[in-house]
Amino acid sequence: MTNRIYQSLLQHKEKGQKSFAVLIDPDKVTVEKIDELTALATEARVDYLLVGGSLVVTNSLDEVVQQIKKNCDIPVILFPGSPSQITPYADALLYLSLISGRNAELLIGQHVISAPFVKQSRLEIISTGYMVIDGGAPTTVSYISNAAPIPADKNEIAMCTAMAGEMLGMKLIYMDAGSGAKRPITESMIEKVAQIIEVPLVIGGGITDPEKAYRNCKAGADMIVIGNAIEKDASLIKEMSAAIHSVPSRIV
Repeated sequence: MTNRIYQSLLQHKEKGQKSFAVLIDPDKVTVEKIDELTALATEARVDYLLVGGSLVVTNSLDEVVQQIKKNCDIPVILFPGSPSQITPYADALLYLSLISGRNAELLIGQHVISAPFVKQSRLEIISTGYMVIDGGAPTTVSYISNAAPIPADKNEIAMCTAMAGEMLGMKLIYMDAGSGAKRPITESMIEKVAQIIEVPLVIGGGITDPEKAYRNCKAGADMIVIGNAIEKDASLIKEMSAAIHSVPSRIV
């Protein structure tokens, strides 16, 4: 099993190159919608396609990923809301541990149950410290996890949580304000967290315009994930990608 996708993230981070991922919820797409999204993503040079959701109530995960792979060569990374959201047709899996909460099931319990299936899948496994940040609206993940999000103005809590996740061996830190957040994560919090960790930092939730995506990258985000805004207006993919990729990289 190679670590091709994670190595690409590390290489981008080393060069200061920012990545853009479009999040696709299997419950909310048809074949026609997948065809539209993959065509737009290919044209806009989207770096990754994340597939998953807090609740996947259909049995279409395999078919959705296979349709994506049929249409394009963009790497597909699973972003699962539960251990059942696994398909071998993807390229990689964000193996999420909810480090911002205190629910043992989402820290390690569900991982124990899913480990044999994950191992058999032959997916590239990327251990991810998942941090839910208060976005001003109740989120599905907070409800299901029975865990309070990190307050939006408590940078020091986010910093210490991210540091702990990194020192526990997490390969990514993913800070998420949640789908439909009224307010995205502040650039101040992003900057503080980015300054004290060395692993790639992923930011998602509540990002609705290219300017905010750009500012998040300037603050220190290595990857921006956008789902809800693109569900409402798929044409945003081109503008978001242009903004994210316009952030100057470092000469190494």
